Amino acid sequence: NMDSSYKHITKHKNAFPVTLKFILKNNYMALFGFEVITAFKLAIARSFQEPTTINYPFEKGPISPRFRGEHALRRYPNGEERCIACKLCEAICPAQAITIETEAREDGSRRTTRYDIDMTKCIYCGFCQEACPVDAIVEGPNFEYSTSTREELLYNKEKLLSNGDRWETAIAENIQADQYYR
Repeated sequence: NMDSSYKHITKHKNAFPVTLKFILKNNYMALFGFEVITAFKLAIARSFQEPTTINYPFEKGPISPRFRGEHALRRYPNGEERCIACKLCEAICPAQAITIETEAREDGSRRTTRYDIDMTKCIYCGFCQEACPVDAIVEGPNFEYSTSTREELLYNKEKLLSNGDRWETAIAENIQADQYYR
């Protein structure tokens, strides 16, 4: 008979069912005690270390010299605008966020009469800064320029020049620090 060659395993009459409640009740320290003690030791050790995070609105973290923030138009030290109206930044902008209008001066040079950047279109790629032969348009270190309305993000020439005047020291330092990589 084929049935006699197989072993049949049956429950023992005195065996009790092993449930999760039984495991937790009898082996709590074995299962969770080590983890609790390890976590407690780690929390105490970390409380004596320097904090990993900073208190952002009151403390500022370091910013790379290559950071691309709010746009600015720069001036020469004598106060003259650097922009020579070559329109390379307008041509290279992939988002078409820059609009420039120019007019000729009496001395034959060109200067901008209108220089607008739509910051809602800008993708902060930095191509305008790279294309500019005189470092007139730059992306400065400012990243805190939230506004209440969309219209405030349409920058005109005056706004860009005021940004340049406000951040000139930091912009010049960043360009100086990055000059070996350009």
